[in-house]
Amino acid sequence: MIDKVLIVDDEFLVRQMLEETVSRKGLRVTSATSGENALEILKENEFQIAFVDLKMGKINGIEVLRHCHENYPEMLFVIMTAYGTVQEAVAAMKLGAFDFILKPFTPDQMDIILEKAEKWIGIKERNSYLKEELYGSETDYTPEAVGASKAMNEVKKLVGKVAQTSATVLITGESGTGKELISAEIERLSNPLKTKPYIRMNCAAMPEKLLESELFGHEKGAFTGAGERRIGRFELADGGTLLLDEISEISIEMQAKLLRVLQESEFERVGGNKTIKVNARIIATTNRKLKKEVADGKFREDLYYRLNVFPVHIPPLRERSEDIIELAEHFLKQECRKLGKKLSFSKDALEVLCAYHWPGNVRELKHVIERTAILSDGPEVNNSDLPSDILGASMEGAIENSMIGSVCFDMRKIEKYIISRALKKTMGNQTKAAELLGISRRTLLNKMKQTEAVK
Repeated sequence: MIDKVLIVDDEFLVRQMLEETVSRKGLRVTSATSGENALEILKENEFQIAFVDLKMGKINGIEVLRHCHENYPEMLFVIMTAYGTVQEAVAAMKLGAFDFILKPFTPDQMDIILEKAEKWIGIKERNSYLKEELYGSETDYTPEAVGASKAMNEVKKLVGKVAQTSATVLITGESGTGKELISAEIERLSNPLKTKPYIRMNCAAMPEKLLESELFGHEKGAFTGAGERRIGRFELADGGTLLLDEISEISIEMQAKLLRVLQESEFERVGGNKTIKVNARIIATTNRKLKKEVADGKFREDLYYRLNVFPVHIPPLRERSEDIIELAEHFLKQECRKLGKKLSFSKDALEVLCAYHWPGNVRELKHVIERTAILSDGPEVNNSDLPSDILGASMEGAIENSMIGSVCFDMRKIEKYIISRALKKTMGNQTKAAELLGISRRTLLNKMKQTEAVK
């Protein structure tokens, strides 16, 4: 987490405002009056994040960034710049800067960047822990690609091959299968040193009126509320990768504008007349069947073929049930790390997880494990720790499958489950449980003895 912050600016008032903002959050702050002064301070001190002015004396912000990227790669770097040097700020992002902020800015804007940096550092720390704890520090561990089923191994092969190219990728699959995470894996493999930008855009989350400005940027005064120039996602992604998440959610009109950028690698900002050239690799994702969308007139056929250069389909979790245990244990270890617990699954709990059909796919599994880890007192996660709807649906599936001989659940196991659910519902009252089941208390006791040894 962030503990020490470096501020580099040759303006006293800027340094003073930043020092007050950072100190108010309980962080330690050190200030440098120039690029040269910053390099001297860095020789003897470690910082998690640095806010550096772009325009300074002999050693400017870009030179400080290059030095830090080579010598302190773990440190996050935020460029501070005036309106007239936006292009240079974009160049800094391409060199590996974490973010940039336009002067003049407010303490609230600084707080937002610090909060975003805290989250980023937390993610990196957790991933580093998982890599070492689960697979050993020598393994090239990729948390996004957990799963050893035939289907997932095929996805991994495709990802490994396309990552070595600049081809446009279309990732398809149901909601919750991990399309955005597979995109990030392609980016990780193709840009291991993180020297190129990776810009993400959730098309479904952006109102239609703002989407064009977000993608292409706008000039000052282009529309009501456009008080300053804004750099769009395409421009920020120049030289790197742009993820267009849920591409099928944009309108036909916006699809036409997007097609032009993909065909000609150029666009104009909203309200501007200057043509901007870009060279960005496109990764698009969708949970819809685009061929059907094309047939229904909801998606442009020419855009579909422009995007579908290298298709990668992620199958739903129900079609790769052999991955459920590995994924569940992976997520449990993640939660144990956050909660400071040591938990493991019982055999029965794993059977229940495997029998469930997971309509929400990997995302639903992750959320169930997160909730279960919080509620479980451990050290073993049992059936009683799992949500009741998962238990009920899993047992229904198990009973149905047992009728056709596809799984090894017998009547005693089914009876034990039904009895345990009745006792739980009646808080252990055997008489009420028997009434609930429509049997006598004596019959209930006999069945409890008969099923006592069932595991």
